[in-house]
Amino acid sequence: MATPPPSPLVLGIETSCDETAAAVVGGDGTILSNVVLSQVSEHAVYGGVVPEIAARAHVRYLPQVIAQALAQAEVEIADIDAVAATGGPGLIGGVIVGMTMGKAMAAAAEKAFIAVNHLEGHALTVRLTHQTPFPYLLLLVSGGHCQFVIVHALGRYERLGGTLDDALGEAFDKVAKLLGLGYPGGPAVEKLARTGDANAYDFPVPLLGRAGCDFSFSGLKTAVRLAAERDAPLAAQQKADICAAFQQAACASLEDRSRNAMAVFRARCPAGASLVLAGGVAANQRIREQLREVAETAGLSLICPPAALCTDNAAMIAWAGMERYRANLLSELDAEPRARWPLEELQPLQAES
Repeated sequence: MATPPPSPLVLGIETSCDETAAAVVGGDGTILSNVVLSQVSEHAVYGGVVPEIAARAHVRYLPQVIAQALAQAEVEIADIDAVAATGGPGLIGGVIVGMTMGKAMAAAAEKAFIAVNHLEGHALTVRLTHQTPFPYLLLLVSGGHCQFVIVHALGRYERLGGTLDDALGEAFDKVAKLLGLGYPGGPAVEKLARTGDANAYDFPVPLLGRAGCDFSFSGLKTAVRLAAERDAPLAAQQKADICAAFQQAACASLEDRSRNAMAVFRARCPAGASLVLAGGVAANQRIREQLREVAETAGLSLICPPAALCTDNAAMIAWAGMERYRANLLSELDAEPRARWPLEELQPLQAES
């Protein structure tokens, strides 16, 4: 006889960008399934995500991805207690697809529906993987986001700073495109940087030594472009050197900004003990190693979810939905998809009695 699944169960749906994903997560933190269908091949020829192509792919693939997630979890929709779907922020076409499917399934099966903030999904992943207690300092770095947030409690987020221009993941992708490394750019730049000389190019470290917790990467990106144009045509080793120097400057910026953010965090949350690194760029091993040293110097532990849960996935959406389901923070079926939805706009709500 099969072991009964942990209860409650939440089905998560993620369609905010170019990953079509569905997952089933149990109340004890068991990930019963986590299916992610990548659209990389459909966007690679364009060197980045094309919103209309992404939305059409979600329409085409989401039903089968959900069916696969339920089958792998060995459950049916009747066994699910709630359906959680990304409600934003993200590419609005994709968000609409996922929310529409989630609402339809919840209504048809008479289940609870939860519109999950995509950033909250990233913010709470370490509570799924490491049972990290509140409060903690979150550094969220991805293709679309780069910010420091104090995670005080479910729904209570204090933004300390963010990017003034490009997100770091976007900068990685643009450097890769400039050098002809393909898409997605982050892994390609990281791989090539291992064989490069980081001191061969002297790129500026954005906002180095300045007060505050904001980021800026447009100047660094411009410096890379100017160097590449000056030395064109680039030999293979020169490309590796540019990648290594770019990554070194980006890491130095993250370190500098992190010191400022950790000082604020320690002053406001003396009991807090963790710096959490989340988002797609968190899969970069060099960045993890550098930030671990900085965090330990400040008396904090660096916690990173597994790489597969750093990039966009539905297990994080299901878990954020689980936390809200337990707190009775449910959504109405007329909840609207949002292209922009800052974490700090999420208000801590009182659970109904």
